[in-house]
Amino acid sequence: MATNLPSSSKPSNLFAAVDMGTNSFKMVIVRSDPTGKFLTIDRIKQPVVLGRDMPSSVPNPSLSTLSQSLSLQALNHFKEVLNSHKIQQARFAATSAVREATNKAEFVDNIRKTLGLDVEVLSGEEEAKLVYLGILQFLPIYSKIVLAVDIGGGSTEFVIGFKGEVLFATSLKLGHVSLTERFVKNNEIADMRLYIQSVIEESGLVNKVKELGFEMVVGSSGTIKAIEKAIFSGYGVDVLKEFQREWRFSKLELSSLVERLCSEEEKVLRDGFFKRRSEFIVAGAILLEEIFEVLGIEEMEVSGYALAEGMVTEVLARVYSDYDINANARWRSVVRLASRFNSEKRMKSAAQCAGLAKEIFDGLRMYGEVSLEEKDVEYLEAACLLHNIGLFTGKKGYHKQSFHIIMNGSHLHGYTTEEVKEFPKEVKRKFAILCAIIRISVLLQQYSHMNFQEVEVSHCPEGFKLVLNEIKDQPLIYGTTHPSPVSIEKEIVQELEHFRKVFQQTLMVIIPPSSTLES
Repeated sequence: MATNLPSSSKPSNLFAAVDMGTNSFKMVIVRSDPTGKFLTIDRIKQPVVLGRDMPSSVPNPSLSTLSQSLSLQALNHFKEVLNSHKIQQARFAATSAVREATNKAEFVDNIRKTLGLDVEVLSGEEEAKLVYLGILQFLPIYSKIVLAVDIGGGSTEFVIGFKGEVLFATSLKLGHVSLTERFVKNNEIADMRLYIQSVIEESGLVNKVKELGFEMVVGSSGTIKAIEKAIFSGYGVDVLKEFQREWRFSKLELSSLVERLCSEEEKVLRDGFFKRRSEFIVAGAILLEEIFEVLGIEEMEVSGYALAEGMVTEVLARVYSDYDINANARWRSVVRLASRFNSEKRMKSAAQCAGLAKEIFDGLRMYGEVSLEEKDVEYLEAACLLHNIGLFTGKKGYHKQSFHIIMNGSHLHGYTTEEVKEFPKEVKRKFAILCAIIRISVLLQQYSHMNFQEVEVSHCPEGFKLVLNEIKDQPLIYGTTHPSPVSIEKEIVQELEHFRKVFQQTLMVIIPPSSTLES
Protein backbone atom coordinates (compact mmCIF):
# COMPACT_ATOMS: atom_id res chain seq x y z
CA MET A 1 0.00 0.00 0.00
CA ALA A 2 1.24 3.49 -0.74
CA THR A 3 2.16 5.71 2.16
CA ASN A 4 0.35 8.97 2.86
CA LEU A 5 3.34 11.12 1.93
CA PRO A 6 3.42 14.70 0.62
CA SER A 7 2.81 14.95 -3.10
CA SER A 8 5.38 16.22 -5.58
CA SER A 9 4.82 18.02 -8.84
CA LYS A 10 7.61 16.03 -10.51
CA PRO A 11 6.87 12.38 -11.36
CA SER A 12 9.26 10.05 -9.55
CA ASN A 13 10.85 6.85 -10.80
CA LEU A 14 11.77 5.90 -7.26
CA PHE A 15 9.92 3.15 -5.41
CA ALA A 16 10.37 1.70 -1.93
CA ALA A 17 9.41 -1.43 -0.04
CA VAL A 18 9.67 -2.01 3.70
CA ASP A 19 9.92 -5.54 5.11
CA MET A 20 8.93 -5.48 8.78
CA GLY A 21 10.56 -8.78 9.62
CA THR A 22 11.02 -10.75 12.81
CA ASN A 23 14.75 -10.02 13.13
CA SER A 24 14.92 -6.51 11.64
CA PHE A 25 13.08 -3.87 9.62
CA LYS A 26 14.53 -3.38 6.13
CA MET A 27 13.76 -0.75 3.51
CA VAL A 28 14.78 -1.07 -0.13
CA ILE A 29 14.71 1.95 -2.46
CA VAL A 30 14.90 1.30 -6.20
CA ARG A 31 15.07 3.38 -9.37
CA SER A 32 13.04 1.95 -12.24
CA ASP A 33 12.04 2.64 -15.83
CA PRO A 34 8.87 1.71 -17.76
CA THR A 35 10.41 -1.56 -18.98
CA GLY A 36 10.43 -2.77 -15.39
CA LYS A 37 14.21 -2.66 -15.13
CA PHE A 38 15.13 -1.53 -11.64
CA LEU A 39 18.26 -0.92 -9.61
CA THR A 40 18.48 -0.81 -5.83
CA ILE A 41 19.98 2.53 -4.88
CA ASP A 42 19.79 2.14 -1.11
CA ARG A 43 19.14 -0.43 1.60
CA ILE A 44 18.44 0.68 5.16
CA LYS A 45 18.12 -1.67 8.10
CA GLN A 46 16.85 -1.00 11.61
CA PRO A 47 17.61 -3.53 14.39
CA VAL A 48 14.07 -4.16 15.60
CA VAL A 49 13.89 -7.78 16.83
CA LEU A 50 10.18 -8.50 17.22
CA GLY A 51 10.99 -12.21 17.44
CA ARG A 52 12.04 -11.89 21.06
CA ASP A 53 8.35 -11.34 21.84
CA MET A 54 7.35 -14.45 19.88
CA PRO A 55 8.81 -17.57 21.57
CA SER A 56 7.37 -20.66 19.88
CA SER A 57 6.53 -22.15 23.26
CA VAL A 58 4.03 -19.36 24.06
CA PRO A 59 0.55 -20.05 22.61
CA ASN A 60 -0.74 -16.45 22.38
CA PRO A 61 2.23 -14.10 21.97
CA SER A 62 1.85 -10.34 21.77
CA LEU A 63 4.10 -7.46 20.80
CA SER A 64 5.55 -5.75 23.87
CA THR A 65 5.29 -2.01 24.50
CA LEU A 66 9.05 -1.71 23.95
CA SER A 67 8.91 -3.51 20.60
CA GLN A 68 6.05 -1.31 19.43
CA SER A 69 7.95 1.82 20.46
CA LEU A 70 11.11 0.68 18.62
CA SER A 71 8.99 -0.17 15.59
CA LEU A 72 7.50 3.33 15.48
CA GLN A 73 10.97 4.89 15.75
CA ALA A 74 12.28 2.73 12.88
CA LEU A 75 9.28 3.43 10.67
CA ASN A 76 9.47 7.14 11.37
CA HIS A 77 13.12 7.10 10.25
CA PHE A 78 12.09 5.32 7.05
CA LYS A 79 9.36 7.91 6.49
CA GLU A 80 11.88 10.75 6.86
CA VAL A 81 14.12 9.13 4.25
CA LEU A 82 11.17 8.67 1.88
CA ASN A 83 10.17 12.32 2.31
CA SER A 84 13.71 13.54 1.72
CA HIS A 85 13.81 11.68 -1.61
CA LYS A 86 10.20 12.61 -2.50
CA ILE A 87 9.24 8.94 -2.85
CA GLN A 88 5.47 8.56 -3.11
CA GLN A 89 5.22 4.88 -4.05
CA ALA A 90 6.16 3.02 -0.86
CA ARG A 91 4.79 -0.27 0.37
CA PHE A 92 5.00 -1.53 3.97
CA ALA A 93 4.49 -5.20 4.88
CA ALA A 94 4.76 -7.11 8.14
CA THR A 95 5.57 -10.80 8.33
CA SER A 96 5.68 -13.62 10.87
CA ALA A 97 6.07 -11.80 14.20
CA VAL A 98 3.22 -9.37 13.55
CA ARG A 99 1.17 -12.09 11.85
CA GLU A 100 1.29 -14.24 15.02
CA ALA A 101 0.76 -11.42 17.52
CA THR A 102 -2.60 -11.27 19.27
CA ASN A 103 -2.41 -7.47 19.31
CA LYS A 104 -1.49 -7.03 15.62
CA ALA A 105 -4.65 -5.04 14.81
CA GLU A 106 -3.89 -2.54 17.58
CA PHE A 107 -0.25 -2.31 16.42
CA VAL A 108 -1.12 -1.66 12.77
CA ASP A 109 -3.81 0.86 13.72
CA ASN A 110 -1.35 2.74 15.95
CA ILE A 111 1.12 3.00 13.05
CA ARG A 112 -1.59 4.41 10.82
CA LYS A 113 -2.73 6.98 13.38
CA THR A 114 0.77 8.00 14.50
CA LEU A 115 2.69 8.01 11.22
CA GLY A 116 0.04 7.91 8.52
CA LEU A 117 1.47 4.67 7.11
CA ASP A 118 -0.63 1.72 5.95
CA VAL A 119 0.91 -1.65 6.80
CA GLU A 120 -0.08 -4.94 5.17
CA VAL A 121 0.11 -8.00 7.39
CA LEU A 122 1.03 -10.73 4.94
CA SER A 123 -0.21 -14.29 5.30
CA GLY A 124 2.46 -16.97 5.06
CA GLU A 125 1.32 -17.89 1.55
CA GLU A 126 1.38 -14.24 0.40
CA GLU A 127 4.87 -13.86 1.80
CA ALA A 128 6.05 -16.98 -0.03
CA LYS A 129 4.61 -15.75 -3.35
CA LEU A 130 6.35 -12.40 -3.03
CA VAL A 131 9.64 -14.14 -2.28
CA TYR A 132 9.26 -16.08 -5.54
CA LEU A 133 8.61 -12.86 -7.49
CA GLY A 134 11.71 -11.37 -5.91
CA ILE A 135 14.07 -14.19 -6.86
CA LEU A 136 12.74 -14.14 -10.45
CA GLN A 137 14.20 -10.63 -10.69
CA PHE A 138 17.65 -11.88 -9.65
CA LEU A 139 18.19 -15.29 -11.23
CA PRO A 140 17.42 -16.46 -14.81
CA ILE A 141 15.07 -19.22 -13.66
CA TYR A 142 11.74 -18.20 -15.20
CA SER A 143 11.41 -21.36 -17.33
CA LYS A 144 12.38 -23.80 -14.58
CA ILE A 145 10.33 -25.46 -11.88
CA VAL A 146 11.82 -23.83 -8.81
CA LEU A 147 11.62 -24.70 -5.14
CA ALA A 148 12.31 -21.50 -3.20
CA VAL A 149 13.22 -21.51 0.49
CA ASP A 150 13.30 -18.31 2.55
CA ILE A 151 14.39 -18.53 6.18
CA GLY A 152 13.18 -15.66 8.33
CA GLY A 153 13.33 -14.90 12.02
CA GLY A 154 9.94 -16.39 12.86
CA SER A 155 9.02 -18.58 9.90
CA THR A 156 10.34 -20.27 6.79
CA GLU A 157 8.53 -19.90 3.48
CA PHE A 158 8.47 -22.60 0.80
CA VAL A 159 7.18 -22.01 -2.70
CA ILE A 160 7.24 -24.00 -5.93
CA GLY A 161 6.88 -21.83 -9.02
CA PHE A 162 7.06 -22.11 -12.79
CA LYS A 163 7.06 -19.29 -15.38
CA GLY A 164 5.95 -16.70 -12.86
CA GLU A 165 3.04 -18.79 -11.55
CA VAL A 166 2.97 -20.17 -8.00
CA LEU A 167 2.15 -23.89 -7.98
CA PHE A 168 2.40 -24.31 -4.21
CA ALA A 169 3.21 -22.03 -1.27
CA THR A 170 3.31 -22.57 2.46
CA SER A 171 4.84 -21.09 5.59
CA LEU A 172 6.10 -23.08 8.58
CA LYS A 173 6.68 -21.63 12.04
CA LEU A 174 10.39 -22.34 11.97
CA GLY A 175 12.60 -19.24 12.22
CA HIS A 176 16.17 -18.61 13.29
CA VAL A 177 15.15 -16.17 16.05
CA SER A 178 12.38 -18.31 17.57
CA LEU A 179 14.54 -21.45 17.41
CA THR A 180 17.44 -19.62 19.04
CA GLU A 181 15.26 -18.35 21.88
CA ARG A 182 13.74 -21.77 22.52
CA PHE A 183 16.62 -24.17 21.90
CA VAL A 184 20.05 -22.71 21.13
CA LYS A 185 20.22 -20.49 24.21
CA ASN A 186 19.56 -23.59 26.31
CA ASN A 187 22.12 -25.62 24.33
CA GLU A 188 19.40 -28.07 23.22
CA ILE A 189 20.66 -28.65 19.68
CA ALA A 190 19.53 -32.29 19.42
CA ASP A 191 16.03 -31.36 20.61
CA MET A 192 15.93 -28.54 18.07
CA ARG A 193 16.72 -30.93 15.24
CA LEU A 194 13.93 -33.26 16.32
CA TYR A 195 11.52 -30.35 16.60
CA ILE A 196 12.36 -29.11 13.09
CA GLN A 197 11.88 -32.60 11.67
CA SER A 198 8.52 -33.04 13.37
CA VAL A 199 7.16 -29.66 12.20
CA ILE A 200 8.15 -30.36 8.59
CA GLU A 201 6.76 -33.89 8.72
CA GLU A 202 3.41 -32.83 10.19
CA SER A 203 3.02 -30.04 7.60
CA GLY A 204 2.78 -32.41 4.64
CA LEU A 205 5.48 -30.39 2.87
CA VAL A 206 7.56 -33.42 1.89
CA ASN A 207 4.71 -35.15 0.06
CA LYS A 208 3.74 -31.95 -1.75
CA VAL A 209 7.30 -31.35 -2.91
CA LYS A 210 7.56 -34.96 -4.12
CA GLU A 211 4.26 -34.61 -5.96
CA LEU A 212 5.22 -31.43 -7.85
CA GLY A 213 8.96 -31.98 -8.08
CA PHE A 214 11.55 -29.30 -8.85
CA GLU A 215 14.41 -28.68 -11.24
CA MET A 216 16.40 -26.44 -8.95
CA VAL A 217 16.36 -25.00 -5.43
CA VAL A 218 16.86 -21.34 -4.61
CA GLY A 219 17.44 -19.90 -1.17
CA SER A 220 16.91 -16.29 -0.11
CA SER A 221 17.01 -14.11 3.01
CA GLY A 222 19.86 -12.77 5.08
CA THR A 223 20.54 -16.08 6.81
CA ILE A 224 21.01 -18.07 3.62
CA LYS A 225 23.05 -15.28 2.03
CA ALA A 226 25.28 -15.22 5.12
CA ILE A 227 25.75 -19.00 4.90
CA GLU A 228 26.69 -18.76 1.20
CA LYS A 229 29.13 -15.94 1.92
CA ALA A 230 30.78 -17.95 4.70
CA ILE A 231 31.17 -21.01 2.45
CA PHE A 232 32.37 -18.95 -0.53
CA SER A 233 34.99 -17.06 1.47
CA GLY A 234 36.27 -20.09 3.35
CA TYR A 235 34.58 -18.73 6.54
CA GLY A 236 36.98 -16.08 7.70
CA VAL A 237 39.42 -16.04 4.76
CA ASP A 238 39.69 -12.47 3.52
CA VAL A 239 40.63 -13.03 -0.13
CA LEU A 240 38.25 -14.81 -2.50
CA LYS A 241 40.07 -16.83 -5.11
CA GLU A 242 37.37 -18.34 -7.32
CA PHE A 243 36.23 -15.67 -9.77
CA GLN A 244 34.03 -18.09 -11.71
CA ARG A 245 31.94 -19.39 -8.85
CA GLU A 246 28.25 -18.52 -8.85
CA TRP A 247 25.81 -18.05 -5.97
CA ARG A 248 25.47 -21.67 -4.85
CA PHE A 249 26.61 -24.25 -2.30
CA SER A 250 26.26 -28.00 -1.87
CA LYS A 251 24.86 -30.18 0.88
CA LEU A 252 28.38 -31.26 1.85
CA GLU A 253 29.59 -27.67 2.08
CA LEU A 254 26.63 -26.75 4.26
CA SER A 255 27.21 -29.69 6.61
CA SER A 256 30.88 -28.78 6.98
CA LEU A 257 29.95 -25.22 7.88
CA VAL A 258 27.35 -26.35 10.43
CA GLU A 259 29.94 -28.56 12.09
CA ARG A 260 32.29 -25.60 12.48
CA LEU A 261 29.55 -23.26 13.69
CA CYS A 262 28.51 -25.66 16.44
CA SER A 263 32.03 -25.83 17.84
CA GLU A 264 32.56 -23.77 21.00
CA GLU A 265 36.10 -22.97 19.85
CA GLU A 266 34.57 -21.13 16.86
CA LYS A 267 32.56 -18.59 18.87
CA VAL A 268 35.07 -15.71 18.58
CA LEU A 269 35.51 -16.24 14.85
CA ARG A 270 31.76 -16.67 14.42
CA ASP A 271 31.02 -13.39 16.19
CA GLY A 272 33.63 -11.56 14.12
CA PHE A 273 32.47 -12.96 10.78
CA PHE A 274 28.67 -12.88 11.17
CA LYS A 275 28.56 -9.87 13.52
CA ARG A 276 24.95 -9.08 14.56
CA ARG A 277 23.67 -12.21 12.82
CA SER A 278 26.05 -14.38 14.88
CA GLU A 279 23.47 -14.85 17.66
CA PHE A 280 21.06 -16.58 15.27
CA ILE A 281 23.31 -18.16 12.63
CA VAL A 282 23.63 -21.54 14.38
CA ALA A 283 19.86 -22.04 14.45
CA GLY A 284 19.54 -20.81 10.86
CA ALA A 285 22.27 -23.09 9.54
CA ILE A 286 20.97 -26.17 11.35
CA LEU A 287 17.43 -25.43 10.14
CA LEU A 288 18.69 -25.23 6.56
CA GLU A 289 20.68 -28.45 6.97
CA GLU A 290 17.54 -30.27 8.15
CA ILE A 291 15.56 -28.85 5.19
CA PHE A 292 18.24 -30.18 2.82
CA GLU A 293 18.05 -33.61 4.42
CA VAL A 294 14.26 -33.94 4.60
CA LEU A 295 13.58 -32.62 1.06
CA GLY A 296 16.50 -34.38 -0.58
CA ILE A 297 18.28 -31.18 -1.66
CA GLU A 298 21.83 -31.61 -2.97
CA GLU A 299 22.59 -28.03 -4.07
CA MET A 300 21.09 -24.60 -3.53
CA GLU A 301 21.48 -21.42 -5.56
CA VAL A 302 21.19 -18.16 -3.67
CA SER A 303 19.20 -15.08 -4.62
CA GLY A 304 20.25 -11.59 -3.64
CA TYR A 305 16.59 -10.57 -3.87
CA ALA A 306 13.68 -11.78 -1.79
CA LEU A 307 10.50 -10.40 -0.22
CA ALA A 308 11.17 -6.66 -0.56
CA GLU A 309 12.07 -6.96 -4.23
CA GLY A 310 8.96 -9.08 -4.78
CA MET A 311 6.90 -6.27 -3.26
CA VAL A 312 8.59 -3.80 -5.63
CA THR A 313 7.86 -6.11 -8.57
CA GLU A 314 4.14 -6.14 -7.76
CA VAL A 315 4.06 -2.35 -7.50
CA LEU A 316 5.87 -1.94 -10.84
CA ALA A 317 3.43 -4.37 -12.48
CA ARG A 318 0.57 -2.11 -11.39
CA VAL A 319 2.27 1.14 -12.38
CA TYR A 320 3.62 0.05 -15.79
CA SER A 321 1.00 -1.52 -18.05
CA ASP A 322 3.55 -3.37 -20.23
CA TYR A 323 5.59 -4.72 -17.33
CA ASP A 324 7.13 -8.17 -17.98
CA ILE A 325 8.67 -10.02 -15.03
CA ASN A 326 10.85 -12.06 -17.39
CA ALA A 327 12.32 -9.10 -19.30
CA ASN A 328 15.73 -7.46 -18.82
CA ALA A 329 17.78 -10.67 -18.49
CA ARG A 330 20.93 -8.84 -19.59
CA TRP A 331 20.49 -6.17 -16.97
CA ARG A 332 19.78 -8.69 -14.21
CA SER A 333 23.02 -10.52 -15.02
CA VAL A 334 24.94 -7.26 -14.58
CA VAL A 335 23.29 -6.57 -11.21
CA ARG A 336 23.94 -10.17 -10.14
CA LEU A 337 27.65 -9.92 -10.96
CA ALA A 338 28.01 -6.53 -9.27
CA SER A 339 26.27 -7.85 -6.15
CA ARG A 340 28.48 -10.91 -6.12
CA PHE A 341 31.74 -9.02 -5.61
CA ASN A 342 30.67 -5.65 -4.19
CA SER A 343 29.96 -5.07 -0.52
CA GLU A 344 26.67 -3.36 0.29
CA LYS A 345 28.51 -0.06 0.73
CA ARG A 346 30.29 -0.34 -2.63
CA MET A 347 27.08 -1.50 -4.31
CA LYS A 348 25.32 1.61 -3.05
CA SER A 349 28.14 3.82 -4.36
CA ALA A 350 28.04 2.06 -7.73
CA ALA A 351 24.26 2.50 -7.92
CA GLN A 352 24.59 6.21 -7.13
CA CYS A 353 27.25 6.46 -9.81
CA ALA A 354 24.92 4.76 -12.33
CA GLY A 355 22.06 7.10 -11.43
CA LEU A 356 24.21 10.21 -11.79
CA ALA A 357 25.71 8.94 -15.05
CA LYS A 358 22.23 8.36 -16.49
CA GLU A 359 21.14 11.89 -15.55
CA ILE A 360 24.23 13.35 -17.24
CA PHE A 361 23.68 11.07 -20.25
CA ASP A 362 20.05 12.19 -20.62
CA GLY A 363 21.07 15.83 -20.28
CA LEU A 364 23.80 15.65 -22.91
CA ARG A 365 21.55 13.72 -25.28
CA MET A 366 18.72 16.19 -24.85
CA TYR A 367 20.76 19.00 -26.33
CA GLY A 368 21.86 16.91 -29.30
CA GLU A 369 25.47 17.95 -28.99
CA VAL A 370 26.69 14.34 -28.92
CA SER A 371 25.59 11.23 -30.80
CA LEU A 372 24.11 8.92 -28.17
CA GLU A 373 21.42 6.26 -28.52
CA GLU A 374 19.00 4.81 -25.96
CA LYS A 375 20.86 1.48 -25.85
CA ASP A 376 24.06 3.28 -24.86
CA VAL A 377 22.64 4.07 -21.42
CA GLU A 378 22.56 0.34 -20.68
CA TYR A 379 26.29 0.10 -21.38
CA LEU A 380 26.87 3.18 -19.24
CA GLU A 381 24.94 1.90 -16.23
CA ALA A 382 26.49 -1.56 -16.50
CA ALA A 383 29.98 -0.09 -16.54
CA CYS A 384 29.17 2.01 -13.47
CA LEU A 385 28.07 -1.09 -11.55
CA LEU A 386 31.01 -3.26 -12.61
CA HIS A 387 33.98 -0.87 -12.70
CA ASN A 388 34.89 -1.42 -9.04
CA ILE A 389 34.10 -5.12 -8.46
CA GLY A 390 37.84 -5.88 -8.30
CA LEU A 391 38.11 -3.86 -5.09
CA PHE A 392 37.38 -6.95 -3.01
CA THR A 393 41.08 -7.88 -3.43
CA GLY A 394 42.25 -4.38 -2.45
CA LYS A 395 42.76 -1.02 -4.16
CA LYS A 396 46.02 -1.89 -5.90
CA GLY A 397 45.28 -2.87 -9.48
CA TYR A 398 41.57 -3.29 -8.77
CA HIS A 399 40.61 -2.22 -12.31
CA LYS A 400 42.61 -5.15 -13.71
CA GLN A 401 40.87 -7.50 -11.28
CA SER A 402 37.49 -6.11 -12.38
CA PHE A 403 38.38 -6.85 -16.00
CA HIS A 404 39.57 -10.36 -15.09
CA ILE A 405 36.32 -11.19 -13.28
CA ILE A 406 34.15 -9.93 -16.13
CA MET A 407 36.10 -11.77 -18.83
CA ASN A 408 36.74 -15.06 -16.99
CA GLY A 409 33.34 -16.55 -16.40
CA SER A 410 29.85 -16.83 -17.83
CA HIS A 411 28.52 -14.06 -15.62
CA LEU A 412 27.01 -11.78 -18.24
CA HIS A 413 24.10 -13.12 -20.27
CA GLY A 414 23.08 -11.87 -23.70
CA TYR A 415 26.13 -9.73 -24.37
CA THR A 416 28.40 -10.27 -27.40
CA THR A 417 32.19 -10.19 -27.19
CA GLU A 418 32.17 -6.86 -29.02
CA GLU A 419 29.82 -5.37 -26.43
CA VAL A 420 31.91 -6.55 -23.49
CA LYS A 421 35.45 -6.07 -24.77
CA GLU A 422 36.19 -5.27 -28.39
CA PHE A 423 34.41 -2.11 -29.51
CA PRO A 424 34.40 -1.70 -33.32
CA LYS A 425 36.36 1.26 -34.66
CA GLU A 426 33.22 3.16 -35.64
CA VAL A 427 32.08 3.36 -31.99
CA LYS A 428 35.42 4.38 -30.48
CA ARG A 429 34.22 7.98 -30.29
CA LYS A 430 31.08 6.93 -28.45
CA PHE A 431 33.16 4.76 -26.11
CA ALA A 432 35.30 7.80 -25.21
CA ILE A 433 32.15 9.83 -24.46
CA LEU A 434 30.69 7.17 -22.18
CA CYS A 435 34.02 6.82 -20.36
CA ALA A 436 34.16 10.57 -19.77
CA ILE A 437 30.65 10.48 -18.25
CA ILE A 438 31.61 7.59 -15.97
CA ARG A 439 34.80 9.25 -14.78
CA ILE A 440 32.93 12.40 -13.76
CA SER A 441 30.17 10.37 -12.10
CA VAL A 442 32.57 8.20 -10.06
CA LEU A 443 34.03 11.32 -8.44
CA LEU A 444 30.82 13.25 -7.91
CA GLN A 445 28.94 10.36 -6.29
CA GLN A 446 31.26 10.77 -3.28
CA TYR A 447 29.07 13.70 -2.26
CA SER A 448 26.59 11.55 -0.35
CA HIS A 449 24.43 14.52 0.68
CA MET A 450 23.55 15.19 -2.95
CA ASN A 451 20.27 14.14 -4.58
CA PHE A 452 21.42 12.35 -7.71
CA GLN A 453 17.83 11.92 -8.89
CA GLU A 454 17.44 15.68 -9.39
CA VAL A 455 20.48 16.65 -11.45
CA GLU A 456 20.13 19.64 -13.76
CA VAL A 457 22.02 19.68 -17.07
CA SER A 458 21.87 22.73 -19.33
CA HIS A 459 23.74 23.97 -22.39
CA CYS A 460 24.86 27.36 -23.67
CA PRO A 461 27.43 28.54 -26.23
CA GLU A 462 30.17 28.31 -23.60
CA GLY A 463 29.44 24.63 -22.91
CA PHE A 464 27.50 22.44 -20.48
CA LYS A 465 26.50 23.16 -16.90
CA LEU A 466 25.82 20.43 -14.34
CA VAL A 467 24.03 21.41 -11.13
CA LEU A 468 23.76 19.01 -8.18
CA ASN A 469 21.02 19.58 -5.62
CA GLU A 470 21.18 18.76 -1.94
CA ILE A 471 18.78 16.32 -0.31
CA LYS A 472 16.44 18.46 1.78
CA ASP A 473 15.70 17.52 5.38
CA GLN A 474 17.83 14.40 5.16
CA PRO A 475 17.80 12.53 8.48
CA LEU A 476 21.15 12.22 10.20
CA ILE A 477 22.74 8.80 9.80
CA TYR A 478 25.40 8.29 12.44
CA GLY A 479 28.79 6.97 11.41
CA THR A 480 28.79 8.64 7.99
CA THR A 481 30.95 11.51 6.80
CA HIS A 482 30.80 13.75 3.78
CA PRO A 483 34.00 14.44 1.86
CA SER A 484 35.29 17.98 1.76
CA PRO A 485 35.05 19.57 -1.68
CA VAL A 486 38.74 20.48 -1.31
CA SER A 487 39.69 16.80 -0.87
CA ILE A 488 38.61 15.83 -4.39
CA GLU A 489 38.76 19.23 -6.11
CA LYS A 490 42.06 18.42 -7.84
CA GLU A 491 40.69 15.19 -9.29
CA ILE A 492 37.52 16.88 -10.50
CA VAL A 493 39.52 19.59 -12.25
CA GLN A 494 41.50 16.89 -14.04
CA GLU A 495 38.31 15.10 -15.13
CA LEU A 496 36.75 18.34 -16.35
CA GLU A 497 39.81 18.91 -18.50
CA HIS A 498 39.44 15.37 -19.85
CA PHE A 499 35.76 16.09 -20.56
CA ARG A 500 36.75 19.22 -22.51
CA LYS A 501 39.17 17.22 -24.68
CA VAL A 502 36.59 14.53 -25.43
CA PHE A 503 33.60 16.81 -26.08
CA GLN A 504 35.46 19.87 -27.34
CA GLN A 505 33.27 21.81 -24.94
CA THR A 506 33.59 22.85 -21.32
CA LEU A 507 31.62 21.48 -18.38
CA MET A 508 30.84 23.57 -15.32
CA VAL A 509 29.94 21.59 -12.18
CA ILE A 510 28.05 23.36 -9.39
CA ILE A 511 28.12 21.59 -6.04
CA PRO A 512 26.20 23.46 -3.31
CA PRO A 513 26.94 25.26 -1.16
CA SER A 514 30.63 26.05 -1.61
CA SER A 515 32.18 24.67 -4.78
CA THR A 516 31.88 25.67 -8.41
CA LEU A 517 34.37 24.03 -10.73
CA GLU A 518 34.91 24.86 -14.37
CA SER A 519 37.12 23.25 -17.00
